[in-house]
Amino acid sequence: MVQVDVFWSYGIGAGLGLASAAKGLAKPERPIESLKSSDAFHTLLFLAIVFAPSGFVLLWNFPSWETMHVGTRELPGWLVAIFGVTNITQGLLGFVVARYLSSRGSAFSALLHWLGGYFGMFFILVHGWDGSGYQRFFSPTREALDGWTWSTAASWLTSDVALTLMAMGVVLIPWLVGLSVVWLRASGRAPSAVVLSVAILALLVVGVPAFAVVSSLLVRQLGPIGGAVSTFALALALTHRRFGPLRKLFTWFGFPAEHEPSLVRVAA
Repeated sequence: MVQVDVFWSYGIGAGLGLASAAKGLAKPERPIESLKSSDAFHTLLFLAIVFAPSGFVLLWNFPSWETMHVGTRELPGWLVAIFGVTNITQGLLGFVVARYLSSRGSAFSALLHWLGGYFGMFFILVHGWDGSGYQRFFSPTREALDGWTWSTAASWLTSDVALTLMAMGVVLIPWLVGLSVVWLRASGRAPSAVVLSVAILALLVVGVPAFAVVSSLLVRQLGPIGGAVSTFALALALTHRRFGPLRKLFTWFGFPAEHEPSLVRVAA
């Protein structure tokens, strides 16, 4: 969807940048230097051949759904162009930032950029700007959204939109996870390819969406400010340097333990 791809592409790039850094960076590198690597080229290929075109296909075939039912086929050409370009540039930006942080001993911060991009995507899908994000996602047409019920969500699973997404996933998911697994395992410290693949998928398809759902519920119950503060507090607990599960996952991926504060350094 147009509203989420800017976050998703950044998360994709940051995840690939982090995985690339797992192979080891001999010395701190400048941001531009990471774009000269073969890993940056493979990231660019993925973004340009798979990710960006998939967005154009969805926007052309399902313009209402792809814009969360606020747009039509009559979108201005410049807006469509920006959508396609940022699907690539944001991904490369995430890659550069993750490599830059990792080269300076802050790989855990790069991990947070990776997951933060995915959180932004899922929060918009779950909550949106008015609390109806999940209804907009599970509505193939504007008419379906206007009369939305949970049966609408069930019928969405067999809609042309859902079937197109599934077909795209057959190419997108193996390519993306495959790159991540190959680069992470190049360090010699990560688990087997199968275990690592399952862990990455579980993190991105179950863990981050669940966190987005919890965040949405907090916003609904406590309001925007209270929900944001509570979400941040929960994130601090998940990234605590002693008992945070994300810290344990980070070292399990094959990265050395770091001693920087949870989110303080990232926020600063």
